Amino acid sequence: MAIDLCPLSLPATADSSKFSDFGREVKNIDPGALSRQEFEQVKEALYRHDVLLFRNVLLTPEQQYALTKAFDPDAESYGHGNNKTGTNAKSILHPDLKTIPRVPQVQLIGNGTVYDHEGLAEARLKHPSHTTFHKTRVSHEDETRGVTRFYRWHIDAALYDLSPPRVTTLYGVTVPSGNSQTCRYDDGTGDELLVPLGTTAFVSGKTMFELLPAELKSLAVRSRVKYAPHPYVWMAPAHAMSTGLGIETEGLELPLGELPPWEESRIKIMPVLWKNPATEQLHFQVHPCGAAELLVDPLPSGANREGASYPDGGHITDLKEVRETLYKMQRPAIAPAFVYPHDWSEKDLVLFHNRGVLHTVVGAFTQDQVRVFHQCNLAASDDPAGPSMEDVEKWCQI
Repeated sequence: MAIDLCPLSLPATADSSKFSDFGREVKNIDPGALSRQEFEQVKEALYRHDVLLFRNVLLTPEQQYALTKAFDPDAESYGHGNNKTGTNAKSILHPDLKTIPRVPQVQLIGNGTVYDHEGLAEARLKHPSHTTFHKTRVSHEDETRGVTRFYRWHIDAALYDLSPPRVTTLYGVTVPSGNSQTCRYDDGTGDELLVPLGTTAFVSGKTMFELLPAELKSLAVRSRVKYAPHPYVWMAPAHAMSTGLGIETEGLELPLGELPPWEESRIKIMPVLWKNPATEQLHFQVHPCGAAELLVDPLPSGANREGASYPDGGHITDLKEVRETLYKMQRPAIAPAFVYPHDWSEKDLVLFHNRGVLHTVVGAFTQDQVRVFHQCNLAASDDPAGPSMEDVEKWCQI
């Protein structure tokens, strides 16, 4: 029997034509007790729709880990390693992650103080806020009126040594109620988006690629990103842009010689575009905050060179140029019309295709608003596949 899939409810701001394949609610099925046939349908649905929502789910950490692992049976450790990379106090992830002791692949995230939870006597959780990461912040007066920002658009990935997880599962245990907030971009465009309190916002990497003009599609299909070693430690002293889509270039990154020990062979170099294993479509999947260099292949023989960027290829090492190039390609897809801000309810389980979307935390909670989520993703057993030669020739207009 086929699983029951229904389109997600979209905000009024959404361009529905860009969400025809994006996101589905899965009904009348228990994600913690899937048969093999049911799981295969869920797997296919996730890769085709990128985000799946299960409502009113009862799910133990063990079940969540088993479900996540089913997408990659050879994967074992948490996406940042079982020491999370965040055990280094210099890491930007350090305050945000708490491990559930008996299932170390599942993290406890949220806001407020939690007692006697899944083997943790006490856990003090802190919802990430743009006020501690962005170069600028909304005023205190605006914040009290419910104005906020995207925190950091990203892919769940260590970006050093370990391969990016295929899937992230996010389970809402305790979800505080509250008024909607206005997410303001503050980048001179006037863009803003009404969002539910504490939303997780998603954008499609497929849409991010499709929105590009031909010359930038040609650049994307030929490009690879080299990430900094231990990027979350490297970026920790720096400040993010007001959109949360990358880092301001101020020279504040931690010098490579002051990072934890690293090896050149473990640095991640990955294609800008990742191929969907079910649809074979290309998704623009770059974590802009961790990007350090761009490597661009030359145009293939016979390609249209008119208006092409880096037609002879290039190795871009200037950090400002790297960031400006990526921002130019990624910013269109985070416009309000293309963002799905999930409105969380308790016992919601969201699965998202971590190799097909970018996402971000949004909003701010008061100290007395307790929020408890379980998150699981596993460092993958392989790296994502990039464009084929046929893809390169197609998008370079041969």
